[in-house]
Amino acid sequence: MVFDYVLYNIELLSLKRKTMRLTYKPETLYFKRPFHIAHGTRTSTPIVLTQLEHEGITGFGEASLPPYLSETHETVLSFLKTAVELLSRHRDPFNIEMILNEIDKIAPNNTAAKASVDIALHDLCGKLLNKPCWKIFNCDSSLTPYTTYTLGIDEPDVMKEKAAEGEAYKILKVKLSGENDKSIITAIRSITNKPIAIDVNQGWKDKYQALEMIVWLKDKNILFVEQPMPKDNLEDTLWLFERTALPLFADESVQRYEDIDRVKDCFHGINIKLMKCTGMNEAFKMINKARELKLQLLIGCMSETSCAVSAAAQLSPLADYADLDGPLLIKNNLFDGVQFVNGKITLSDMPGIGVVQKF
Repeated sequence: MVFDYVLYNIELLSLKRKTMRLTYKPETLYFKRPFHIAHGTRTSTPIVLTQLEHEGITGFGEASLPPYLSETHETVLSFLKTAVELLSRHRDPFNIEMILNEIDKIAPNNTAAKASVDIALHDLCGKLLNKPCWKIFNCDSSLTPYTTYTLGIDEPDVMKEKAAEGEAYKILKVKLSGENDKSIITAIRSITNKPIAIDVNQGWKDKYQALEMIVWLKDKNILFVEQPMPKDNLEDTLWLFERTALPLFADESVQRYEDIDRVKDCFHGINIKLMKCTGMNEAFKMINKARELKLQLLIGCMSETSCAVSAAAQLSPLADYADLDGPLLIKNNLFDGVQFVNGKITLSDMPGIGVVQKF
């Protein structure tokens, strides 16, 4: 349990009279530049925004739906239609574990749809308590990491332009795919020696070539390599893990809590994303599990507004690294939320996830 129910039960009795009302709306986010990774190139990402209202207080949530995953506007809207009826039966929003277990059982997968409910529920509860979620999760806001600034795959000269655009950020995240990787890194290194997190998105298919590339990268101020091999090829990933000169982080290979044991011997760390794990409640459990196993932690995002990113940021003091630059890469951020001061995630004392709607 995240919340101390005994502590709050008495003071919250008055909040249990009315049920909760969920509403939702599809939207589309547009990138400032075409975004190219090993999965392909896109200029936009569909999202669904949620609102969960109780006793006149509203919590905000978000589902981000990159097309290489299985969720769409249609699947999320269908899922949330069922969630509306379920949530309308609950009078106590602080029964978080019970509510989210029921949401999880509506249908398998649908993790972003579930996250949109989870985020709205946490935002609502934080507002009802008049506490930021980072305090509810017992985080120290001074321990937030710096976010990386992501450079999608492009021609070497364009990569230099993108690196220059990230001048305000102390750590770069560079997407690679197995094609022109050395040229890309060489181009970036011609203008900056900032630390780089490499994200391959399963793009390296051959373990020998992957190892050769890691050896080449070793002396180029690289922090780690994320998801070098196809997500289900744990045999080759283990082979690489036993020989690598750089830490390996799982992304596509780990989605939910139950995946951690399956990958723990193949990676040095894991990337936790709210859209993959169903939200803040499960992310917190994953963080604790990873720490027990001595795994490093990266808290990441999809292409998201400041709504979902601010939710993830509430847990960022518990992580070693963060990749929460989603709002920085889009034209139409629909919320004001978490701030980046010289690249450092800076949490406010605003209640809930700390966001304000801009429309």
